[in-house]
Amino acid sequence: MEGIIGFIGTGNMGRALIEGITKGGLFAPEFIAAYDVMKSKSEELAKIYGIRVCKDLKELLSISQTIVIAVKPQNMDEVLGEIRSHLATGSLIISVAAGISLRFIEERLPHKIPIVRVMPNTPALVLKGTSVLARNRYVTDKEMERALRIFQAVGVAFEVEEKLMDAVTGLSGSGPAYVFLFLEALTDAGVLMGIPRDLARELVLSTVVGSVELARNRKSHFAELKDMVTSPGGTTIHGLKVMEEAGLRGTIMKAVKHATERAAELQKLVEK
Repeated sequence: MEGIIGFIGTGNMGRALIEGITKGGLFAPEFIAAYDVMKSKSEELAKIYGIRVCKDLKELLSISQTIVIAVKPQNMDEVLGEIRSHLATGSLIISVAAGISLRFIEERLPHKIPIVRVMPNTPALVLKGTSVLARNRYVTDKEMERALRIFQAVGVAFEVEEKLMDAVTGLSGSGPAYVFLFLEALTDAGVLMGIPRDLARELVLSTVVGSVELARNRKSHFAELKDMVTSPGGTTIHGLKVMEEAGLRGTIMKAVKHATERAAELQKLVEK
């Protein structure tokens, strides 16, 4: 990877990215810089990973070719105002601020700055994230490849058109919460049937992980994989019948739809 990557904000996502790219060897520690208003956060990362800590945004921007803005959405306007006059020519801006559009960032920065907007999700904290990236018209293919590789360091990464970002937020952004709710319910079901909670939890986790790996390896339609477990008149079909009668399938689809619509609403609120 060329140049230095600078992080503005070293909260959960900034920290996960720094951990991923150092562990994966994408950037050597001397090519990673960070600035956080809470100096103790960036100094802690410097001790752990050997990265460079900058005293202010001006210093960070003067040495960084790729700038990852990992601040809360409500702080984005202020940060963009501070960095506007210090951006070097050729800088690539990567934003992980939820609900902040490319247009919002473009309007607050000098003309023709390449910008990539990213929607990651929380499994990035254990380097198993799913990140979706959208670029503005000034981002070259080489710059986009650089951005994708950064987020591949904490999981998998895909490029989409920005118009899909709200739907991505409703699906993979909010998705871990849906999965955790399902895991909790399945575990409680095991407890209801007399299985000790610790064992029920492990059974649920290993069942889900194994099912995901089977789906990845077989590459079959999910319905085909479901049919592999479902014997005529057996236990599974009786359980599936209850789920269908309860409208589980439709409920999940509604959840993603409502989350997508809320993402669009929140973007308008945040950008005001």
